[in-house]
Amino acid sequence: MSDTTHDELTHENFDFRGFDLPDLKAVTLNAANVSGKGPKGSGPDGANGDTTGGAGKAGKSKGRNSKKSEKGGKAVAKEKNEKNGVDKKSRPGLFTPMELRGLTVRNRIWLPPMCTYSVFARDGRPTPFHYQHYVSRAFGGFGMIIAEATAVAPEGRISPCDTGLWEDGQIDAWRWIVDGIREAGAVPAIQLNHAGRKASTGCFALGYEGQSVPEEAGGWPTVAPSPIAFGGLATPRALSVDEIHGIVGAFAAAAGRAVTAGFQAIQIHAAHGYLISQFLDPLCNERDDEYGGGLTGRSRFLIEVVDAVRGVVPEDMPVLVRVSATDWAAGGWDLDQTIALAKVLKNHGVDLVDVSTGGIVAGVSIPVKPEYQVPFSEQVRLKAEVPVTAVGLITKPKEAAKVLSRGKADAVEIGRAGLRDPFWPLRAANKLGVPVTEAPYAPQYVRGAF
Repeated sequence: MSDTTHDELTHENFDFRGFDLPDLKAVTLNAANVSGKGPKGSGPDGANGDTTGGAGKAGKSKGRNSKKSEKGGKAVAKEKNEKNGVDKKSRPGLFTPMELRGLTVRNRIWLPPMCTYSVFARDGRPTPFHYQHYVSRAFGGFGMIIAEATAVAPEGRISPCDTGLWEDGQIDAWRWIVDGIREAGAVPAIQLNHAGRKASTGCFALGYEGQSVPEEAGGWPTVAPSPIAFGGLATPRALSVDEIHGIVGAFAAAAGRAVTAGFQAIQIHAAHGYLISQFLDPLCNERDDEYGGGLTGRSRFLIEVVDAVRGVVPEDMPVLVRVSATDWAAGGWDLDQTIALAKVLKNHGVDLVDVSTGGIVAGVSIPVKPEYQVPFSEQVRLKAEVPVTAVGLITKPKEAAKVLSRGKADAVEIGRAGLRDPFWPLRAANKLGVPVTEAPYAPQYVRGAF
């Protein structure tokens, strides 16, 4: 992976393989981009652009009017927080434990699911690479480790080299990884996925990157809500209602296997243009049956998956859902629909919504820059009143801490920076002045504390 700061194609939040990519320039994210009706002044750094404290000469003004404006702004912010029942002093820090159902997560720095495409035997079974990858980051202090997109069916893999839980024979390959994560003090979670029309694509280990893998090279025909291709990938076949029901059952069966393997939380992947988000988005779901049409129909598949998973996991096990809050395309999936969906998910037993964006349709311009997705998590948290995580090129400890202190999320996910540095949370503790005795050090590593 490139270590270049502005290499937008390799960061943690999107799988860009198969995209017909424009020039991704960091652009100003105004209120219309965020919600279509947000307050003036909302900016890419969060609500009212307050992460950087202003920009340019105007932000440096020391005049009397500026001071009055600043006081007025603080008063409004205080009033708003009090109205929403939010006491800033009571907001958690990065290293405050978090409760989800019957589970305690030791801190609010989580490793998001990031595909490694490293099952070289193509049998869905994780390997010693996966053990060291995940367990090292558990020792590095992450609170929750969410294992990469794991297919619920062989044809649901993004690439032939993906992990899977579609058969019982894959359980033991996960169990030692799960045990290692727990022994290091972190919570092991897993993301379950079906890639739909973005399945059967190439990867670094196989070739055909950005393309559909031919059947003679190990690929397979793909499926989707409607026969609409993603970018230059192969055109999928539309699923029948019976097949949809079968995939719902596959998610439930995979969740049951995850419980048997020892995972403590399940995340359902409904983001980034894979099968569930294909059903959600009107630009790639043209069905005229009960799984298409309005928001209720397009959400039906996800709700059935949630209900099926919730029905097979223990009552005290958290179920998370990852969503793309917008597909960055006119007429497509947007923040308002995401908020409405999040309210429904909460009523169906979802404990947290992992808010990302994009990846659903090809050929769109995404304003990739630090914290560019945080405004979406903030809005979902506020308006749906559900716990959320924030992602999106959050790389610095103080940035991550501010996301929580300003009420924009309940936890942050450190992906790309976590790939570079498995001990990012411990380094963050040092930067933020957290005593070594209160940082998530394993006893074996205390002598090497930052």
